[in-house]
Amino acid sequence: MKNFLLALVCGILLAISWPTYGFPLFISFGFVPLLIAEFRIRNYARSRVKLKVFGLAYLSFFIWNLITTYWVSYSTLFGGVFAVVVNSLLMALVFLLYHIVAKRTGFSAASAFLVSIWLAFEKLHLNWEFSWPWLNLGNVFSEYISWVQWYEFTGTFGGSLWIWLVNIAIFKAILQFREFREKAILYRAGIKILLLIGVPLATSLIMYYTYEETTEKIDVVILQPNINPYTEKYNTTDSRIGALLLELSQNSVTDSTDLVIAPETVFAGGTQLRNFYNSEAVFFGNQITRLNKDLGFLGGISMYDRFSDAEKVREQTNRIGPNDWYDDYNSAFLVKKSVDSIQLYHKSKLVVGVENFPYQNVLKPILGDVMIDLGGTVAMKTTQADREVLWLNDSIGTAPIICYESVYGEYVTGYVRNKASFLSIITNDAWWGDTQGHQQHLSYARLRAVETRRYVARSANTGISAIINSRGDIVKKLGYEKKGTISGKVGLNEGKTFYVKYGDYLARIAQFLALFIFLFSVVKFKRKRPS
Repeated sequence: MKNFLLALVCGILLAISWPTYGFPLFISFGFVPLLIAEFRIRNYARSRVKLKVFGLAYLSFFIWNLITTYWVSYSTLFGGVFAVVVNSLLMALVFLLYHIVAKRTGFSAASAFLVSIWLAFEKLHLNWEFSWPWLNLGNVFSEYISWVQWYEFTGTFGGSLWIWLVNIAIFKAILQFREFREKAILYRAGIKILLLIGVPLATSLIMYYTYEETTEKIDVVILQPNINPYTEKYNTTDSRIGALLLELSQNSVTDSTDLVIAPETVFAGGTQLRNFYNSEAVFFGNQITRLNKDLGFLGGISMYDRFSDAEKVREQTNRIGPNDWYDDYNSAFLVKKSVDSIQLYHKSKLVVGVENFPYQNVLKPILGDVMIDLGGTVAMKTTQADREVLWLNDSIGTAPIICYESVYGEYVTGYVRNKASFLSIITNDAWWGDTQGHQQHLSYARLRAVETRRYVARSANTGISAIINSRGDIVKKLGYEKKGTISGKVGLNEGKTFYVKYGDYLARIAQFLALFIFLFSVVKFKRKRPS
């Protein structure tokens, strides 16, 4: 029962740490109860040791996942259940691997393995086809952005590493005090823990308050049309949507406005790719740019390319019938008179299920066309290889980040390496209702601002539209279910942070270290076993 309560407390501490309602300091000791429970089982249990460790870990992580991401079920019950149950399972398996290594090695090696294998797990969640990095530990500081200004060097993996180092230091102090009962242990541990927390925190605060914003800025107008995706978005015409965007723009654009931004798939009528240049989206984009002589328009569009040529078929192509296929696109486009042609980018980090059928060659023969409806459509989306930058002129480019793509730190750095001066995020967050879903999504965008030291201009159909500066502060925002616009200045930055240059290097080191320690523990254990 005591171990059960420890696991329960762990799950609750992790949950109440999470943005946007929680306080991240709880996560600095949130894993300690579970570590103590594992230690007790490893040293004192006589049977079903692995099963007990796995069960307790699953309980902790299930509570954490349920409280923080229950809102996925507002879009689809199956999707919500799948996300909570499977992600908890994966986390519990990672912790079980730590238990296996801890039985075969000393405290230092086991602790290093735990940190490494967790970071490796987070890296996996950023790259495999069942990608769900929402609960990667470094995200926990998104509402306390002044604590992690050094993310420009480490990305969110620096936060994950920080959390585990503090948890392990507290865990070690508890074990040593239990064994020796000396107050000096607590004093030394207290100083060490204070330094572990205080030095990175103080460094970040100094960076935050001494950071100098760029003086070069442009004027933007961000549109939030507030179209209900369940009752309106896919049941209205692009002409009516375009007229609404034009009306909102006319009320906000001035002679100094450089760019108008509209949300993801705001034009959802299903334009054929070959007809894109003659579409309502381009027509109304041009109408908006006529509001002043040097205005640009960036918006989202849903498109498809239908064909009968078998040679054009690729892995992401959808089949309609014999010799009948189509590619489906969730895209961003930019219209501007001073640029020779209309620029286009296709979303390439896809939502599992709705936009990407994971491991299709293996699962489709088993599941058929079953898809997890997380976003309002059930077709495989077609992606592109490069992170396209859309250009306002020869020297100013923006990253056309579409919805879910904004959760991926290293992925976003690809736009910056391609010379994006600021980040544009277009999204539609109304699928999850007025829950933590859209609030967390906005909050994570603040991390991208710090990692890249780029301003963020965020247009949500309804969710929260906002302007975020390169320190991660929300400068302006328009709340959930409010129709309107935001007008403001967006800074331009041409520099590249250490993280932009080197990406998730901490995770790559962790992957190597985890493999090395695991193999070392297995070999060492086999040598010790009697022949």
